[in-house]
Amino acid sequence: MEMEGYYGKKSKWPKPMFWGLTAFLAAVGIGLGVIIGHFTAPKGPECAVPTPDSNVGSTPMPGVNVIDPINAANIEENLRYFTKVPHIAGSPAERSNAEYIRDKWIEQGLDSAKLVPYDVLLSYPNDTIRNKVSILEDGNEIFHSRLEEAVLRPGDDHPDVVPPFNAYSYQGEPEGDLVYANYARVEDFEYLEKTHSDIKLNGTIIIARYGKIFRGNKALNAQAAGAKGLILYSDPADYAIDDGDIKVYPDGWWLPETGAQRGNTFVSDAKGDPVTPGYPAKPFAFRIDDYDTALPKIPVHPIGYGDAQLLLGNMTGEEVIDEWKGHLPVTYRLGPGFNDSSRNVKMTIHTTRETRTTYDVIGFIRGEIEPDRYVVIGNHRDAWVYGAVDPSSGTAAFMEVSRVFGELRKSGWKPRRSIVFGSWGAEEYGLLGSTEFVEEFQRVLAARAVAYINVDSAVTGNYSLSVKSTPLLYQAIYAASKKVPDPEDLSTSLYDTWRDRLPADANDPNTLPRVSNLGAGSDFAPFMYRIGVSAVDLRYRYDPSLGISSYPVYHSVYETFYYMKTFLDYDFLRHQAVARLWAEVARDLAESVILPFDCTDYVTKITGSMDTVRTAYEAQMAAQGITFDYIYSALANFSAAATEFEKVISQTDMKDLMALRRVNDQLMQLERAFIDPLGLPDRKFLRHIVFAPSSKNYYAADAFPGIVDAMYRIDEALDQDARWDIVKQQMAVTTHAIQSAVSTLQDVLAFDG
Repeated sequence: MEMEGYYGKKSKWPKPMFWGLTAFLAAVGIGLGVIIGHFTAPKGPECAVPTPDSNVGSTPMPGVNVIDPINAANIEENLRYFTKVPHIAGSPAERSNAEYIRDKWIEQGLDSAKLVPYDVLLSYPNDTIRNKVSILEDGNEIFHSRLEEAVLRPGDDHPDVVPPFNAYSYQGEPEGDLVYANYARVEDFEYLEKTHSDIKLNGTIIIARYGKIFRGNKALNAQAAGAKGLILYSDPADYAIDDGDIKVYPDGWWLPETGAQRGNTFVSDAKGDPVTPGYPAKPFAFRIDDYDTALPKIPVHPIGYGDAQLLLGNMTGEEVIDEWKGHLPVTYRLGPGFNDSSRNVKMTIHTTRETRTTYDVIGFIRGEIEPDRYVVIGNHRDAWVYGAVDPSSGTAAFMEVSRVFGELRKSGWKPRRSIVFGSWGAEEYGLLGSTEFVEEFQRVLAARAVAYINVDSAVTGNYSLSVKSTPLLYQAIYAASKKVPDPEDLSTSLYDTWRDRLPADANDPNTLPRVSNLGAGSDFAPFMYRIGVSAVDLRYRYDPSLGISSYPVYHSVYETFYYMKTFLDYDFLRHQAVARLWAEVARDLAESVILPFDCTDYVTKITGSMDTVRTAYEAQMAAQGITFDYIYSALANFSAAATEFEKVISQTDMKDLMALRRVNDQLMQLERAFIDPLGLPDRKFLRHIVFAPSSKNYYAADAFPGIVDAMYRIDEALDQDARWDIVKQQMAVTTHAIQSAVSTLQDVLAFDG
């Protein structure tokens, strides 16, 4: 995105005509201003004070409303459009959708919209050699897994449907004995090693069920255990739970036996294009060999639970413990191998890796008072097949949000700050589009981006709003959700239902709604963890008491418009609620005179997180002479600085643009204070000291990951002194980061050491 391109073009009008018309328009504007009155800015954050009834120079508009105009029927039609054909990253359909969005944004009234291309490493099934899992008997194939999912509704068939595969899988045709490893987590392999040392995993093929952790971590764990290959399947215990009246697609929302979950296997702290880590994938980029990346070095392939039943049902070995049993009608056994010793398993995997072009679409509404401050909102566009949930439910909502902002812009409205709209390409391959964008424009974004608001899958269920966020944005989300009507009961708010169904503390009648930490499963990750831009992720979700890791048809061919309309959101009111919240948070961030950031929430959150770390590790650390005193001293300073900063804001002249700019910059830079340019140990592209994705599960988030990762399995470290030195270093780095946050909130002349 070339930011200078948004600052307008030279006028083609002669100067006398221009100035005459300017004077006329100014007079009209003054008259309208008197008639209309002035625009009321939203209430400031808890860390601030209420702002005056003026946006200090911004275009006056009577009651700018982005909530009521959001139309559920429009979102439904948007989703119908975006799910007509499969649109995997790098395909003509993905390019076509990018061009459609660009043209639509211009039509809707955004100031500009453009395509930003990146040449990235992608991955696809081989066109001539089909991927499969086979059973061999004396070397002859007697069974192989389905080559594609069954078509269960006529409308679900399309020639561009890509058969199930795991992107970036290594090519190969390994043969070996089959071993069942539950979810293929670190603890699962530790269990096998400690309690079944007679099972030698080296040279075997692992079969494991989807769920609990990111599939890429499963592949790395199997590879580290010495396996030749990994077969993944969706067990009914997680994707087709029998509640006495189970109905699978197309009769219900559960996954049918032929459904298989596609997905990438790329685990890296860098994310983005695997062969240009840290830098944008432009034609001039230096590219490393893909073998030197973090991509798996073993074949990985997904199958349906119907095929998995045949494999698991013929295995030999000890019966598994109850915690490892799924819901297939078989006796789950560890292996290795089959009952018939003449049989073994073969994987035939010829998945390709190839460079193709993906496109981000960047739209822009230029701010009037602070045009160089950007509120970024985004959603990814690519899907493994139809993607009615992931991501097209978000894309459908996104296009309605952009329509509402575009209509406002056409009416003459301008936000105080600029709004950047990002439709990201190739997210499914490892956040490629958003990461490449951040890498290309990281200097600009690190200096100017106020916040990033993400919606990936807008609706994954119909139970409750679900929010992941940095603490700075808690209050902004609470405030916005109180303005949005609940989709099921218009007499109450989205906030009320969210608090009732997902309380932070179910035992506290005055509890707030639950807000989770950000993991790294979507496009907020490069903004938050690479450059320290405060971020939030919004969606409407299913009931967590179901105990499932995702909605059942995740990344399968059955994720269709029919599925969404029939089983998740028939009236699209949940889509509407998410879109309304998304738009209102963006408007608040773009228009508030003082940014609606709350410093005290950050203090509370990280103090509680550090209490958890201290409880877990203080005894071990004390034995090594390591103290938490310095960290808690820094936390006390942080608390005091946040309290003092409230006073500073309360005394700020709300008509002094420079004073407002200074205060807002301090708020905006607070998140950046937790960025360490050297990164986390062994994860240099993850730079946020307080929050980062877990090193054991890229979907989840750890608080104080540098300390937690350094302490993980420390008793088993070969070099104890070196490992404890890392712990000491991370304690010091954490102390420094917290103290840096203190400095951010202090007076401009305060350099207290």
